[in-house]
Amino acid sequence: MLTLYSYWRSSAAYRVRIALGLKGLAYRQVPVHLVKDGGQQHAADYQSLNPQELVPLLVDGDARIAQSLAILEYLDETHPQPGLLPRDALQRAQVRALSLHIACDIHPLNNLRVLQYLSGPLGVADEAKSAWIRHWVETGLRAVEKGVAHWTGPLSLGERPGYFEACLIPQLYNARRFDCDLSGCPRLLAIAARCESLEAFQQAAPEVQPDAQ
Repeated sequence: MLTLYSYWRSSAAYRVRIALGLKGLAYRQVPVHLVKDGGQQHAADYQSLNPQELVPLLVDGDARIAQSLAILEYLDETHPQPGLLPRDALQRAQVRALSLHIACDIHPLNNLRVLQYLSGPLGVADEAKSAWIRHWVETGLRAVEKGVAHWTGPLSLGERPGYFEACLIPQLYNARRFDCDLSGCPRLLAIAARCESLEAFQQAAPEVQPDAQ
């Protein structure tokens, strides 16, 4: 069985949980608390599994795969049905581009370790830190909103969610958590409304994870 090292409120782990649910894959979840004990991801036993000291980490037999998008690609290649990406090469590239914008340009700027560094060594006040989060999340999501404007169907795979939605929904969760202004993202909110009623997304939600607090 697949094993996922995860943290309930990690956006990156949330992406993988969604993808596993969309593919109907059974897995065992091992919680890694990113705050307790100074961050369990820094412990020697976990570092030996994942030198990046991040979650998620997927273990499949002897294979260990870090980084959420690499895991999504691995799952799609090893369990191709149902697919997470469009068949058309251009559409696949466009979905990947929007997903990378979320995962690489938006998410890192509201990631726990970035926020801890702002609050700690840099001494940034909570109000300024919140303004930082809202600025980058709102700016990034408005760009994603423009990127889905040309879609002919309601979701990235027509009537079905996949790779893109696995990235979008966790970032929208963060945006709401940080009280971001999403009024400029009606298409993204419509996508979320469709996805959040589906079992794969409900079972992946942070609040229902075994380590939820």
